Amino acid sequence: MIQPVRTYLFLLVSFMVLAGCQHRKKPSLSGEEHVEVKDFIDFFPETKLPFEFADTVLVKKSPDSLRISFKVFTEFVPDSAVSRVFGKGVKPQFYPIAKVSVPQAETYLFVKAVNNGRIAGLIASFDKKKKFIAMMPVLQPDQNATTQQVTGMDKKFSIYKIVRKKNPDGTVNEGKDVYILNDAAKNFMLILTNPLDARPPSLVNPIDTLPRKNKLSADYIAGKTDIVSIRDSHRQNRILFFIHFEKKDKECTGELKGEAVLRSPSLADYHSNNDPCALQLSFTPTTVTIRELQGCGSHRGVHCVFEGTFVRKKEAVKKKKH
Repeated sequence: MIQPVRTYLFLLVSFMVLAGCQHRKKPSLSGEEHVEVKDFIDFFPETKLPFEFADTVLVKKSPDSLRISFKVFTEFVPDSAVSRVFGKGVKPQFYPIAKVSVPQAETYLFVKAVNNGRIAGLIASFDKKKKFIAMMPVLQPDQNATTQQVTGMDKKFSIYKIVRKKNPDGTVNEGKDVYILNDAAKNFMLILTNPLDARPPSLVNPIDTLPRKNKLSADYIAGKTDIVSIRDSHRQNRILFFIHFEKKDKECTGELKGEAVLRSPSLADYHSNNDPCALQLSFTPTTVTIRELQGCGSHRGVHCVFEGTFVRKKEAVKKKKH
């Protein structure tokens, strides 16, 4: 009788352990205790694509039971990534919104961050080994009653941000930015932009009316105030350019007009005997990336440089004359 009893007790204990594992509560992430990265990622509810939410979701009060402390969040997301949104030394609290998992690849976490009334919607990405890749803000609600912000992810895992503005006459303007994760560069890359306002009134493009027959000639933009304008040069294997950018809430601006030499069909560089500044312009069919090779301090602020990727703006279709 002893052996059957032992077998029964073993099966009973095994069943209780298995049942306990199946009904194990999710650990709390609101304290200071260490949690495993799997528990952190699993804390976010899985969602199917396409997925979208508006700024109104962020302003609603979130349950305390879902709060993720700054201590726990920054175990897995560097505090430097948080400070780029909220400022150095600020310690917001976080709340899960949704999770998107790419099979055998990266995971995306949509997060709500709150600090002293300031709210932001963030997206953080992790690789298949659950290591942090990059994070960026996707929604930051404002006090403007005429605007609405929406963000989401489509079935191709592209992240979009939409701003709609209602005008006094009842019409609505819409701006849209589309990003994809650049795993190699550890950031989110802008691949398409349609600004809410095509160009600020104060920005004057001095080469706007020049010919644009070269296949590279176009306006390339990144937001409302950043532009790289390319036009034809009368000299062979050269292009004219105009660059204007504003960073850090206009605390640092840059502007440069010149002529660049085409080193290949997709690469041009600028250097003048009268100017120590040197730039490289790399083209794709839809973008231009600028990089500062030598000091261009006379054309920009001290704390910013000529760099970044700009998306080619579609030209308006000209109506045929009858």
